[in-house]
Amino acid sequence: MTKARDLSNIISGGFTEADIPNLSASKITSGTFADARIAASNVSQHATSFDDNKIVNDISTLALRQASNENKAAYNTNSMYVDVFQDSTGITGLTNCQRNASEYVSSITSSVGSYETGDRTSAYTLSKNNMTTNGSNLTGIVDGATTGSPFYFNVNNETVDSNSWFKFALGSGVTKIYTGAKWYSDQNATSPNGGTWQWQGSNDDSSWTNLGSQWILNGNSSGIDEVTWSNSTAYRYIRINGVSGGLSHNFWQREVFFRVGSLTTSATGSFESNAITAPSSTNKMGAIITYQDQAGTNTLNTDIVLKLSADGGSNYSTATLTAMPDFASGIKMAKVNDLSVTAGTSLKYKISFANQSSGSKEARIRGVSLQY
Repeated sequence: MTKARDLSNIISGGFTEADIPNLSASKITSGTFADARIAASNVSQHATSFDDNKIVNDISTLALRQASNENKAAYNTNSMYVDVFQDSTGITGLTNCQRNASEYVSSITSSVGSYETGDRTSAYTLSKNNMTTNGSNLTGIVDGATTGSPFYFNVNNETVDSNSWFKFALGSGVTKIYTGAKWYSDQNATSPNGGTWQWQGSNDDSSWTNLGSQWILNGNSSGIDEVTWSNSTAYRYIRINGVSGGLSHNFWQREVFFRVGSLTTSATGSFESNAITAPSSTNKMGAIITYQDQAGTNTLNTDIVLKLSADGGSNYSTATLTAMPDFASGIKMAKVNDLSVTAGTSLKYKISFANQSSGSKEARIRGVSLQY
């Protein structure tokens, strides 16, 4: 009787789900299901998850390296903005901080300063290496021809290389912010030049930092060789170090003046990027920063804080930076991915400094790669 009723239901169109209490999936051998009949979870549970952040971070790192190697100004692509502070065109709103000519931003800033005058023999101890001078007297190079015997290279066709230097040392614990030097020269015969040289600074008399550009010592007439540079690091030692070339025909070097600036330390400070226009509205952003612990150890998210905005800075979201492997020797990296922000197309970042102190905690921001 039941089978007859079921057959009657099928014939009459009264067939219901109750008439198929258990249908094996193997019985469904053809046809397709409408999309609405398949739950998303039924598909996603079989899919392997994919996180593209590793790829994005690698591309951002490569972009920072390429920009650093080529000294590129700030630029953006369809999904990334890169600035290594080759100049100041990409940043704005600097508060208690400064972009340094050595291509970083810090809240430890320096002034240009002025040249020292007067008798400086009591301030510096002079030494030399691989250079012939007029006897053993080196004091004339700083107190001038009018107050002491002139200091000169009593040489002919002497090779100039990295082992050739004249060093000026301050007393123990004494440092100055050198921002330039003038080298007064005179000589008694013509020659092509006096070699190529580089001013350098150091605090341990071992590791030396180049200051300013290389320069060629005056060779054809009396004159002044002046080199200036931007610097916010106090050094105990400064030296003129040989690069290449040669000295000849008794170069007489009569006097050196150093330009000394002052240092200003701000415990806090901040700066922003200019607004970058995104091709479409975004509500998630990421970034990689490169930075340097010039002194002490800066704590991410405390001493260095990154904020991101997609609405032109009207609303900033604070990032939680995570440390990455070092970008280069002494240069660290940190990242944030997929930070939720107020949706928009006008993208900006803001970096803040805290707890900064000259000589004990100094952060230098070297580069930013913004992801969107």
